[in-house]
Amino acid sequence: MFSLSLRHGAHLAPLEVWHAEEFAGHLDRAREHIRPWVGAGFVTGDVDGARATLRRYAERQAHDGGRLYGIRRDGVLVGGVMFTDFDAALGVCELGCWLEPSAEGLGLVTQASRALLDWAFTSRGLHRAEWHCRADNARSAAVAERLGMRLEGVLREAWPYDGVRYDKQVWAVLAPEWHALNR
Repeated sequence: MFSLSLRHGAHLAPLEVWHAEEFAGHLDRAREHIRPWVGAGFVTGDVDGARATLRRYAERQAHDGGRLYGIRRDGVLVGGVMFTDFDAALGVCELGCWLEPSAEGLGLVTQASRALLDWAFTSRGLHRAEWHCRADNARSAAVAERLGMRLEGVLREAWPYDGVRYDKQVWAVLAPEWHALNR
């Protein structure tokens, strides 16, 4: 297993099925904070649900699809980044993230996402990476912008949450743009 050092005593490493108890504890701390911004199936309520989420991503990764990585700060899981979608044949991926309030504002998601994008474009040869977020999620949109992504459009009322439909932004960066930005 790898662990990539990030700033502020944080590390990025794969989240695997055997991390279910740790993941469930983390979700207990983060649930209400992240629930409006991530998919409903991601925010589980117990260890079995956490294990099912981790298993779902493990199965995706086994088929060269989505992948899930945790951000630990001082040894405590505080969030993560993921490929919510990864299609090597099409050369396209989508990144996502989540973070506990205690770890916000440190640049950890941007740094971790940059590592995932560099791997996708440089090691895997993908051509396009997307970032989807609710249009009212300024923090998430700011990460996409810091990564060099462009806002390509808004999908009107495409994000249902708690009986209300919100607009969704679609951001993207292409491999040539990524390489030009990161020389």
